[in-house]
Amino acid sequence: MDNQKIVSKLSRVGILGNVLLAAFKLFAGIFGRSGAMVSDAVHSLSDVFATLIAYVGVKLAQRKEDELHPYGHERLECVASLALGLILAGTGFGIGYSGVRKILFERATLVVPTLLPLIAAVVSIVVKEAMFWYTMFYAKRLDSAAFKADAWHHRSDAISSVGSFIGIGMAKLGFPIMDPIASLIICVLILKVALDIIKEAIDKMLDTSCSTDFENDVRDFIARQPGVVGIDLLHTRQFGNRIYVDLEISVDRNISLIEAHEIAEKVHDGVEQNFSNVKHVMIHVNPSDYDPKNEVVNGDDLI
Repeated sequence: MDNQKIVSKLSRVGILGNVLLAAFKLFAGIFGRSGAMVSDAVHSLSDVFATLIAYVGVKLAQRKEDELHPYGHERLECVASLALGLILAGTGFGIGYSGVRKILFERATLVVPTLLPLIAAVVSIVVKEAMFWYTMFYAKRLDSAAFKADAWHHRSDAISSVGSFIGIGMAKLGFPIMDPIASLIICVLILKVALDIIKEAIDKMLDTSCSTDFENDVRDFIARQPGVVGIDLLHTRQFGNRIYVDLEISVDRNISLIEAHEIAEKVHDGVEQNFSNVKHVMIHVNPSDYDPKNEVVNGDDLI
């Protein structure tokens, strides 16, 4: 299955699943007299918009380079992830506000929920957890930050349903105050996920460098390439879900320009072929004072 079909399939499953589940939970919350389940239904409904944004973001990010955007459009996926995080945060604050209002001003009117919202919570936990694993599997295959964020929307919905289940269960045991308290717990959990998504999106929009482990792997690979005497500089930066590498290598100063160019080309092609997230490598070649007797490059140990 190609990437375009995967994106379309993920979007259809996410939108249809969330619409049906939100409708069921809203019905159960209203007729089952559970504010926590109504809040949970609103959360599921927000996931519909989250999936739509993820779909649009991924489609735009896959557009080819053009004259105005020679580096491509991958950062648009970060914009989509940021929007998803903000929507999730807004949903969390709304649910929290509803819970606080009921605890402070509507405590006398709180009622014990029926069994229906409890059943809806169990169904939601199972369905949303399954949607999380399904979406995350294909998001990793696409290496899509937007769909990974969408998967975490599903997981946060499953977690909020766990909170609903506990709150509704406690309310049925004679503690109706636990229903709005469950909404507050749901709010905190949702905000935590939202902040993580927002932070990751911002990091990728600010040319943040890759992890030390990744850079060490790239460095080790380059050092093993024929003709490379040393690595003088290696910088990485994240560009959406892709990576750019700025590199300076040392080669024997006595070889011809053509030979030095061939070494750089092999390093360039090798890095892009062996590290799938690397979109481009910019290489500068330095002459080296390599002494084969002392195995020293410019006074430093060889890499």
